[in-house]
Amino acid sequence: MNNKLSKILTIVAGIVGFIGFYYFIRIVMVGDDVLENDVDLQNSILSPFVSFSLYLLIAVTGMAVVFSMLNLFKNPQVLKRTLIGVGALVILLVVAYSISPDGAVTDGMGNVLPDGEAGSVSKWVSTLINYSFILGAIGLVFFLVDFVRSLVK
Repeated sequence: MNNKLSKILTIVAGIVGFIGFYYFIRIVMVGDDVLENDVDLQNSILSPFVSFSLYLLIAVTGMAVVFSMLNLFKNPQVLKRTLIGVGALVILLVVAYSISPDGAVTDGMGNVLPDGEAGSVSKWVSTLINYSFILGAIGLVFFLVDFVRSLVK
């Protein structure tokens, strides 16, 4: 069963690679200069490639989500650790939201920018900046701890 599945996946990967190579050759044969100036040619060559890439991205993302969920539900211990991790991320997001200002966005001189009104958008932008900073700081701490441990060994 596993060998048969491996052969099927190899064939599917080969077909996807062949289709991608076909589009690549079509784009290279036409050339950049012609593609930049001819909108109809862009639509006939690039649009199918972009559509193929988009469908492939959707299919792969869907399969990754489905198989990840199946694996989580098959292994309750992994599901428990995942939920604890997601809960920790939610707690950090709440902390970032609570410390973020919702004031108007200003330039270096203190003047309010044209699209810098105060409100929920400003609050969420500040929240995500702070959230990124918090996660980066935690990652840096773990990196430094691991680095020091490796030096001690």
